[in-house]
Amino acid sequence: MDEKRYTDLLERAYSKIPPMISKTDRFEILSPNNAIIGNRTIIHNFRDVCDRIHRDQQHLLRFLSKELATAGTVEGSRAIFQGKFPSSLLEKLIERYVNEFVLCPVCHQPDTKITREGRFHFLICDACGAKSSCRAL
Repeated sequence: MDEKRYTDLLERAYSKIPPMISKTDRFEILSPNNAIIGNRTIIHNFRDVCDRIHRDQQHLLRFLSKELATAGTVEGSRAIFQGKFPSSLLEKLIERYVNEFVLCPVCHQPDTKITREGRFHFLICDACGAKSSCRAL
């Protein structure tokens, strides 16, 4: 098979793939816009971060508070934590939260929701239908 015919067939195959499957930038984690004021760290775009990952603000706040071992509150669209925390640490923690509580462990899609059945919590994927357990916060 000559090279021109191969490239023609390859281009034809790529044109038949739906754009949703071939597109990989559908889900991006928004990096926190934080500032350290005194002895407090404020994430100014906390609501936007939660909206992007489709999770409740209180759930992410509980996770970050436990991981940072400090008190945290939500005021409007921002979160306030006691203590000084660098932006790189907050980014890593949010990425860890997304890997544990947002992305499906089977198909790695962000189309999930957390449900509670009795005393157990499950991550249910709307894309592939997988149901996997996750820890409670």
